Amino acid sequence: QVQLVESGGGSVQAGGSLRLSCAVSGFTFNTASMAWFRQAPGKEREGVARISRDGITTYADSVKGRFTISRDNAKNILYLQMNSLKPEDTAMYYCQATVLNVYKYWGQGTQVTVSS
Repeated sequence: QVQLVESGGGSVQAGGSLRLSCAVSGFTFNTASMAWFRQAPGKEREGVARISRDGITTYADSVKGRFTISRDNAKNILYLQMNSLKPEDTAMYYCQATVLNVYKYWGQGTQVTVSS
């Protein structure tokens, strides 16, 4: 059974930092492409960052230079380090796995709230 469990969300003031984690089980983690998405109230879900099986990373323009995605293949954990947080970063953050370039799995989300 595939499971993705996010943690690390919370409430911070603008300029603060948070580190999100996504613990994965049920498939071979190092063969999957992983990503973080977010969805703010009344808005569509958007991609934030992605990391390939080989560790190649891409970011949304809105978070470049502030967020860092990484993975620990030994622990089966995906991370998102978020620095210099802004109120517009407030959203539910979701972990996504793409397995065999076909199957997509989602976590339940973790809430990030940034106050000004």
